[in-house]
Amino acid sequence: MWLSEFWTLMRDEFGDGPAQAMARSHVLGALDNRTAEEALEAGIPPRQVWAALVKDMDVPEDRWWGRDTPTRE
Repeated sequence: MWLSEFWTLMRDEFGDGPAQAMARSHVLGALDNRTAEEALEAGIPPRQVWAALVKDMDVPEDRWWGRDTPTRE
């Protein structure tokens, strides 16, 4: 996962402002008590940070890799 994909998933799931705030303030025990921002800066792969976030925030598993958008016919 690219860092840009991480931020797209964050914005899509939590909203632009809340995603930024969460990345700066929500501490994740699974990432040695780091915030998402701290974990990314420490070199933890975005996929691992995203997985820790969705589990910690109880995001339904069917939305872990983005929301399905209906196709236009």
